[in-house]
Amino acid sequence: MAAATTNATMLQQSFLQQCPSLSAFPHSPPSISLPPPSSSSRFCVKFSVNACCQTSPSPLNVVNGNADLRPTARAEIRLGLPSKGRMASDTLELLKDCQLSVRQVNPRQYVAQIPQISDLEVWFQRPKDIVRKLLSGDLDLGIVGFDTLSEYGQDSEDLVIVHNALDYGQCHLSIAIPKYGIFENINSLKELAEMPQWTADKPLRVATGFTYLGPKFMKENGLEHVTFSTADGALEAAPAMGIADAILDLVSSGTTLKENNLKEIEGGVVLQSQAVLVASRKSLVNRKGVLDTTHEILERFEAHLRAEGQFTVVANMRGSSAQEVAERILSQSSLSGLQGPTISPVFCKKDGKVSADYYAICICVPKKDLYTSVKQLRTIGGSGVLVSPLTYIFDEETPRWCELLTKLGL
Repeated sequence: MAAATTNATMLQQSFLQQCPSLSAFPHSPPSISLPPPSSSSRFCVKFSVNACCQTSPSPLNVVNGNADLRPTARAEIRLGLPSKGRMASDTLELLKDCQLSVRQVNPRQYVAQIPQISDLEVWFQRPKDIVRKLLSGDLDLGIVGFDTLSEYGQDSEDLVIVHNALDYGQCHLSIAIPKYGIFENINSLKELAEMPQWTADKPLRVATGFTYLGPKFMKENGLEHVTFSTADGALEAAPAMGIADAILDLVSSGTTLKENNLKEIEGGVVLQSQAVLVASRKSLVNRKGVLDTTHEILERFEAHLRAEGQFTVVANMRGSSAQEVAERILSQSSLSGLQGPTISPVFCKKDGKVSADYYAICICVPKKDLYTSVKQLRTIGGSGVLVSPLTYIFDEETPRWCELLTKLGL
């Protein structure tokens, strides 16, 4: 027994040497329990640790034995932007046009800044992750396609659309079927649903990446015998490969469908989509500064989008009075501007006398009507015509801001 005790003591010391952090226990050291003496020289050693190592503090807050993984409070406001693809580049271009250029020190970093707005962080994420992180509260604002918002937001009341038409990323989510075979004479969703081939044992097979919107749309339109297979990319090949009867996918120009012998059908469009600005309802209501930042971004977007495609036209026109010049201008339908022309006298000094023989007129003209408007101005006596593009057109109050406050009950 003495030999066993000696061996156990040596083993204890060896264990403490290999685990030095255990040698400074604030309480009792590891205890060793020995078996009762027996004729056999074999014995077992049992270590029981009675205290925790305190040499380095834990970064986690442990409550009742459970780690508290709740995120720490943050002061920054977070805006999620698409990280790749055409949507990403178009989003950055819109922000730049609104004098909100994103400053990214390293293109491999996922976080950036917009210097014009203090306390705003930009996080580059996959579109579906932007929606998920808005729902979880990890982002406050985000720009995504309406299709992505509808698929992953699933009509959640926690998400609020701040601006529903940022004028890029236009496409639509639609059902497409082959032009050949049993579908050759099928041209509408109603005809597709009435095909006798679809039964509980042999349902219509649809390949899609929209596993929420797809089943919902089919159910709402009375298609009972439908099964969905999940797929990402190259869906157009699924019918030709025999792994699906139809597809449900985003369509822009429709060229890819035609090149793969597929066609859209009447009533088969699930939704129209483009880029939207969306926010977390909880952040807007509860987080300091989010509502003010949202207001600034929204006003910049609204003013820029309203000004896009508009030109300022300035010309001089001879006339006897501002009233008489205004009547000539308003006789032409394309010269009315936003609310009407701005007219001011142009003072000239002639024979030592200052008089107003000309009037300067200023109007806003859509790009598509620009040349027609210039010709009409010349016809009624306009000269020295100057044309310049517009950056912003600010309203007295942004209509979408009023709508947002109504949604929030503020």
